[in-house]
Amino acid sequence: MISARRRYLVLPPLTVLIAAVSCSSPGDVAVPSPKGEAARYCRALHTQLPRTVDGLERGDAEPVSDFTAMWGDPAVKLRCGVPKPDVLTYGSEHYNPDAEAAEVNGVQWLFEKQDDGYRFTTVLRKAYVEVTVPGKYAPEVNVLTDLARAVGRTVPAGV
Repeated sequence: MISARRRYLVLPPLTVLIAAVSCSSPGDVAVPSPKGEAARYCRALHTQLPRTVDGLERGDAEPVSDFTAMWGDPAVKLRCGVPKPDVLTYGSEHYNPDAEAAEVNGVQWLFEKQDDGYRFTTVLRKAYVEVTVPGKYAPEVNVLTDLARAVGRTVPAGV
């Protein structure tokens, strides 16, 4: 068994406040970095994304990217070209044989409960598309009905 030691860094209160404010913008979306075919599929998806999902208006994700989008406040966030989710990796200690997936309008989605809402990730597609939905919008799966058409048209089925 490996023993871990924790070290604590004491920062001045202003530094902590600045860090908290800079990390909490509702429009911040971590930008993935897909390559090759996946990047092309993601760019195509970006042009086909709807103006609204589940009645929520599209906003401006920061930083601006062809691989991200968002709707509403708190934001429903989409990221295209994310890595394969750990729960889908066979032979990994993180593999979950009970991983739950469902089909919505012809697109298969893995769904994972988060602290506040769900994270949905496409499966059996040439690029992984991840959508995080805050619990405020329960049932969270409703946003997928508005996104499935664009995903189905632009990100081919396959692995």
